[in-house]
Amino acid sequence: MSTSCRVHPVLWFASVLLAGDFVLAQEKPVRPEDEPPPPVVNPGKPGKPPADALVLFNGKDLSSFTGPSGKADGWAVKKNEIVCTARHEHAEKTGTWDLLTKESFGAMQLHVEFLLPVMKDAKGQARANSGIYLQSRYEVQILDSYENPTYPMGTLGAVYGHSAPKVNAARKPGEWQVYDIVFRPPVCNADGTTKQPGSVTALLNGLLIQDHALIRPKSKCDDSAGPLRFQDHYHPDVLTTPLRLRNLWLRRLD
Repeated sequence: MSTSCRVHPVLWFASVLLAGDFVLAQEKPVRPEDEPPPPVVNPGKPGKPPADALVLFNGKDLSSFTGPSGKADGWAVKKNEIVCTARHEHAEKTGTWDLLTKESFGAMQLHVEFLLPVMKDAKGQARANSGIYLQSRYEVQILDSYENPTYPMGTLGAVYGHSAPKVNAARKPGEWQVYDIVFRPPVCNADGTTKQPGSVTALLNGLLIQDHALIRPKSKCDDSAGPLRFQDHYHPDVLTTPLRLRNLWLRRLD
């Protein structure tokens, strides 16, 4: 013969009510007026970096930069601008005179202003080719793409090898152009596989050209921080890469 333990219905109902009151007391909703306000950041005047930005170029020297040789060879400061002065007569490969930040970065909001020269005799990838490498791994293309057809993944605004730009927003060569880039690096597993793709959102001259474009490492995933790299792109038909830069700043997002 077996016996069972039964709870009186009235006692059971009372216990349910009490438990419900306890849960409600623990999960009291947060009122909107009780939430902390977002931090205040002075956005700065037009053309100037915001208050919380890290200014990469002070308009005077290249103290924030280095290069493959250990110094910023092939670049100079002229009239408050960075100018690529590298000569390629004896260069053997692209990157001999790339410009790198001394600091390394992960997720960021990046602002870059650049000017490309008029190179009427050059076409396609030979016309003022350069690039901005995020973490020194993922290239946002710089190219004179004004009335200069080339393959979509290599045009101005492309995340090279990952995503073509939505539109061609290039200005004429000889005019200043503006990149605003938000970068989220990939997240990696311990074995070097990709846990979560990264992304690039970018505006060129005020127009959205990349909208959360996914970044998937093509080889072993590495989510360590890395320097920004401004490319000195060697091309046999061009002896110089006359790129000019100014107003470089970023905000760390990690």
